[in-house]
Parts: sequence; structure tokens; C-alpha cells
Amino acid sequence: MKETGKINYIEMPSRNLEVTKKFFKTAFDWSFVDYGPDYIAIENAGLDGGFYQSDKVATPNNGSVLVVLYSADLEASVDQVEAAGGTIVQAIFTFPGGRRFHFTDPNGNEYAVWSEL
Repeated sequence: MKETGKINYIEMPSRNLEVTKKFFKTAFDWSFVDYGPDYIAIENAGLDGGFYQSDKVATPNNGSVLVVLYSADLEASVDQVEAAGGTIVQAIFTFPGGRRFHFTDPNGNEYAVWSEL
């Protein structure tokens, strides 16, 4: 449900939209809607959003927000990310409330995946 003042949509950069679609379809079974040559909308990702064509990358080190996905099986998600062409940049670690890992997609954007303990 859309509510005033609540996060509703996220947009992330992509150096190559076709590579982005292939990676997230393979790793997380997301689907996409093309809106011209420079934008794709995300479907089946838990939150509405999209990717826009850009030479920039989104990482916490350059001041970007970190998008964190959920997984019921963290080890399987590591395998899926690697099989799809992602790079694990921080192996699974424990934090208060759960465990998580960080990865970059083939474009260099950083994400995290978390699970309860």
C-alpha cells in the first residue's frame, strides 16, 4: 500500500542495463520492464524500483545508500550471486539480529543480503 512519507521506489545506476537484467534474473529471479533504451523497471523484487543508464556506481564507500536484500538461505544466496557473475566483497558475518554478506553486481554496484541467525 502506498503511504505518504513511506519509501515507495528506489532507482539505481547501471553501466549496462542488459547485464543488470541478466544478473538479477539469474541471481534473484527478478523481472524487468523496459522503458526506452536508458531505463528498466524492476518487478518481483519486493519493492518497486528501477535502473537507469549511468557510468556511475553505487557503493557505501562513495556515499550511496546500501540496498539490502533478504534471504532465508544465506549460503545458497552466496552461491547464486557468484554463479550469476557477482563478486562477494564481504563474506558472511554476524551482526546484532542476524548475518549478512556484501556483493557487487557485474556493473560494480554494491548490495548486501541478510538473514536471521
